[in-house]
Amino acid sequence: MMRLTPISNLMAKPSFLPPFMFGLLFATFGVILSAKYSSITVDQSALLALKSHITHDPHNFLATNWSTSTSVCSWIGVTCGSRHHRVSALNLSSMDLTGTIPSQLGNLSFLAWFEIHQNSFHGSLPIELTNLRRMKYLDFGNNSFNGEIPSWFGCFSKLQRLSLYLNNFIGVIPSTLGNLSKLEGLNLGWNQISGRIPNSLFKCKEMKFLSLHDNSLEGSIPTGIGNLTLLGFLDLGNNHFKGKQFLRHHPISIG
Repeated sequence: MMRLTPISNLMAKPSFLPPFMFGLLFATFGVILSAKYSSITVDQSALLALKSHITHDPHNFLATNWSTSTSVCSWIGVTCGSRHHRVSALNLSSMDLTGTIPSQLGNLSFLAWFEIHQNSFHGSLPIELTNLRRMKYLDFGNNSFNGEIPSWFGCFSKLQRLSLYLNNFIGVIPSTLGNLSKLEGLNLGWNQISGRIPNSLFKCKEMKFLSLHDNSLEGSIPTGIGNLTLLGFLDLGNNHFKGKQFLRHHPISIG
């Protein structure tokens, strides 16, 4: 004969549920912590790769400060976002560093500000930097980078400022820079850039600052510059342009 369990006994034994729920919550929390830890570990590995590519650090900024015994977010030149606690800004400007940019920096997926001007970085820029889709401010000025200006800069849809002045870039200005609809400032002065100014550049309607001086640009100055209605500074001096044009009333240098 089948024995029935009294209802009172069933009601008295719900104890399996709290441990189950506790286990589920603990597991979920563990996954979240693991994901967060692994993410900042990715950032740490990327920055340590950069450190390993520094061949000269005369002030020992990175040698003594970028240590695995401390949090990445406390490293000199590193800023982490308050929301995701990921590396959002990297500023190593004026540290007299010599080295190259490793491909691993493309793993800093939350990086929006990247500034290393006035150092001695050299070589070409790795295409893996295209993964930095949050990039808004990029300043590689006053270094020794060479090769052509990468056309993939046009992938940075949120980019507002691009400074590559005082380097050894050659070739032409990539037409893909015209895809940067939010670009407010572009400084390519003091390089070895040749060819013509691409008309696509004048699609950047937010442009306020444009400096292309001291290059080997040629041809006539495109009338499309007049479409940049917010432009407040324009310097095209020391190039090989033909003819003379006077463009609006802004501070302008043409040559």
